[in-house]
Amino acid sequence: MSIPQSGGGPIERYEDLAGLLEAGCKPAGDWRIGTEHEKFGYCLDTHAPLPYAGDRSIHHMLSGLRDRFGWQPVEEAGKLIGLVKGGANISLEPGGQLELSGAPLETIHETCDEVNSHLAEVKAVGDEIGAGFIGLGAAPDWLHEDMPLMPKGRYKLMDGYMQKVGTMGRVMMRRTCTVQVNLDFGSEADMVQKFRVALALQPVATALFANSPFFEGKVNGHKSWRSRVWRDLDADRTGMLPFVFEDGFGFEAYVDYALDVPMYFVYRDGVYVDALGQSFRDFLKGELPALPGEKPTLSDWADHLTTIFPEARIKQFMEMRGADGGPWRRLCALPAFWVGLMYDQGALNAAWDVCRGWDAETRARLHVDASVKGLEAEVDGRNLRDVARDVLGIADAGLRARGRAGAGGLIPDETHFLNALQETVESGMTPADELLAKYHGEWGGDLSRIYAEYSY
Repeated sequence: MSIPQSGGGPIERYEDLAGLLEAGCKPAGDWRIGTEHEKFGYCLDTHAPLPYAGDRSIHHMLSGLRDRFGWQPVEEAGKLIGLVKGGANISLEPGGQLELSGAPLETIHETCDEVNSHLAEVKAVGDEIGAGFIGLGAAPDWLHEDMPLMPKGRYKLMDGYMQKVGTMGRVMMRRTCTVQVNLDFGSEADMVQKFRVALALQPVATALFANSPFFEGKVNGHKSWRSRVWRDLDADRTGMLPFVFEDGFGFEAYVDYALDVPMYFVYRDGVYVDALGQSFRDFLKGELPALPGEKPTLSDWADHLTTIFPEARIKQFMEMRGADGGPWRRLCALPAFWVGLMYDQGALNAAWDVCRGWDAETRARLHVDASVKGLEAEVDGRNLRDVARDVLGIADAGLRARGRAGAGGLIPDETHFLNALQETVESGMTPADELLAKYHGEWGGDLSRIYAEYSY
């Protein structure tokens, strides 16, 4: 979850709302890659989730990372709730999932170095206290009552509201994990094309990264249970955004959509002021019940944009949000997949050619089927595995065209980061399929073995 935004002055006119988004436009030479990934922490001996406080806890993890590796603390109401260093931050998801929001980097080589360094630091501290971390899309056997809620004001507000607007909101908060990548756009037209490709092909990523076939100790019937959870979270702020594909879409149309999403909060002086279900349009008029007579700042608007959760979203950059959390190879593979499609114009055009003929009904159906069936889903008369093979070929070509070398020039480009996905397409086995094969085979139905075999 995002941290509070800062630095925004008063909103002088309606056009400032779209202006905030448009200010993210950058020339291609300044485009960067920001990778975020979440992971579940647990006690090595009992497999129970880590509580916030205690000798073996999230607080102990954050303190250890701060003291041993030079991270600076982030506190809320006197509680240590995050860390920052060098453009990156470590934050807590509502159930204690540990998230690295990586620095904006130029190449995937740098991204993978960042991921490896972070996981090494986490393991060093975790080993000292008997804690492990695992990358999955959903907690395999924990129950709601097993899960702590982290001491962040934002989460306390969301927890109550989630019970009113869907059936899966509190499951999402406590028992799901994702990996996502944040990418730049060069202009409004570039944003529109990238946004359409991102939304239409997000189910391909969902299938390739599907990694949550278990929930509450049982096989759940989905390859990506995380994706299933997000579909019944809050219809006002999730989904595939059909309006993005309409003629005339641009920053202003996204602003109109975001203004219709009910608010969660306003952040003032370190406190999350309850504005649940209230209207940002009323806020603009100085008529917000939570803060009568007060008008919003651009920081308030930026905060509100972080409370919208479609499969892809824009702020001053674009977020790809459709993948399950997973093993370390896939933490590097996700940015490779989307950078390959998005950061070369020829690849972007080719990716759009794959999906431009799909209508809203087709995209919505694929969104569901990819989470249930993975690569066995079908779209427009084709098997999704074949579509994924084509899309990976486009991503590979895009990365070759970028030609960003690594290892001091010994590695000519970033294409090898797609290897894990190429293997998935060739075998037809997503991570979820591999887990199910082990569960029904060598594990003999003993799901506890997932911790020893799949932790970082």
